[in-house]
Amino acid sequence: MVQRGLYQPGARPQNPAALHFRPGKVHTLGGAVFSKRGVMVVKIEPFGVEQWMGRWETLAVNNIAETCVDSLVLYDLLEMSGRKEDIIVDLLGTRMTYGDIRGSERLRGLIAGLYEGGDPERVLVMNGGSAANFLALFTLVEPGDRVISVWPTYQQLTSIPEAFGAEVKILPLRPENGWLPDPDELRGMARGGVDLVCLNNPNNPTGSLMDRGLLEEIALIAREKGAWVLCDEAYRGLNHEEGAPATSITEVYERGISTGSFSKVFSLAGLRSGWMTGPAEFIEEAFSRRDYTTVSCGPLVDALSVVALENRGGIMERNLGIIRESLAVLEEWIDAHPRFHWVKPRAGTTAFPGYDYDMPSDEFCVDLLGGTGTFLLPGSCFGIDKRLRVGYAYGTEVLRRGLASLSEWLESRFPN
Repeated sequence: MVQRGLYQPGARPQNPAALHFRPGKVHTLGGAVFSKRGVMVVKIEPFGVEQWMGRWETLAVNNIAETCVDSLVLYDLLEMSGRKEDIIVDLLGTRMTYGDIRGSERLRGLIAGLYEGGDPERVLVMNGGSAANFLALFTLVEPGDRVISVWPTYQQLTSIPEAFGAEVKILPLRPENGWLPDPDELRGMARGGVDLVCLNNPNNPTGSLMDRGLLEEIALIAREKGAWVLCDEAYRGLNHEEGAPATSITEVYERGISTGSFSKVFSLAGLRSGWMTGPAEFIEEAFSRRDYTTVSCGPLVDALSVVALENRGGIMERNLGIIRESLAVLEEWIDAHPRFHWVKPRAGTTAFPGYDYDMPSDEFCVDLLGGTGTFLLPGSCFGIDKRLRVGYAYGTEVLRRGLASLSEWLESRFPN
C-alpha cells in the first residue's frame, strides 16, 4: 500500500530511476502504458457485462439477465419499517451536508453486525459495491504486484489490477468442479509468490458458493505467502438452502477484505450504497485514498441504508422467497430442455447454463431479443461461449414469461 515506483514486466521492486525509456517507444506493464517520458497512462479493458447491459437492456420486454432481486419501491421499504411517516418527516428535515464522512455510527454498526466479530471501526461506507471494489483495489494493488483471481467473476477483480500494472493470473472455475476454485491449483499458482487473491462468493455468474472449509484452505495458502484476499460478497445471504449466510473471508482470515452492497441482497440498487470491511490498517489506508473518489455518501443514502438494515429480516424473508421460487421455475425449464446443461446454483441470483446449439452466445442473445423481447446475457461477456447468464430473481412472472418466449424461439429457430 506504499507506492514503490515503476516496474519492468516480470521484475520485482526496483528504483524507478533504473527504468530507461527509449524515445518514441511505448512501454507496457499489465494494463498500464508508459509513455516515452515515463508517465503512466492507465489503460483498461471495456467492462464486458456492463457494456452489454447498457447497449441492450432498455429494449427488453422480459429481462431475465438482471441480477438484482426484484427491486423495492421506496414506499414499500418505508411501509415495511412501520415508521413511514416519521421517516419521511426526518428525511424532509435533513440538512444536505456531506453527512458523516465515514458513514454514521449507526450504519457502520449495523453493517458490522452482519459479520462474526464485526467492528464498526473496521467498516467504510461506499457509494455502491462497485465503488468499494475499486477503492479496495486502488488501495492494495501497485505496479508489479502478483494477483490471482478466480474466473468467471465480476470483471473489476481482474481488469482493475491489470490496469494498475499488476500481473494477473486466472484461477479458472470449472463446471466439473461445481464452479469452485481448486485449492491445489491455487497453491501451485502461488508458488512463485502472490500479493493478492481475488474471490467472489457467492459467485456471479455461476451461483456457486464456497463453504467455510474451502475459504479456510484458501486463507491458509494466502497466509503462507503473506497475501491479501479480497472477496466480493455482494450476494452474501442469498442462499438457496436454509441456514446461516455464507461465511465471509473476514471471518477466517486476518488479511481478508469483504465488500458488500445494498443492490442485490436488499433490492436497492438505486440507493447506490455499499461498504467494505477488513483489517484496521487497511481501512485507514482506504479511507485516506477515498478522499480522492468519494468524500462521503451523503445523509439521505445513509438514512435509507439504516432503514434497510433495521428491516433486514423482512427484506430477506421476501427476497429468499423470490429466489427460491424462481430457481425452481428455472430448474423445471432446464429439465425440460435436454440441449441445455448446468450446475444448479447454490446461492445468489444468477445461473450459467450451457447449450449445444450451433450458434455463438452473443448472436443467440441478440437474435432472441430482436425476435421476442427476451433479454439474456451471453457467456461471451466472460470469454466463455455457448453459455448464458440467466438472472432469475427479477420476478417469478417475468422469469416465466421470458422462459416461455425462449422456448418458442428455440422451436422456431432450431426446428430439429
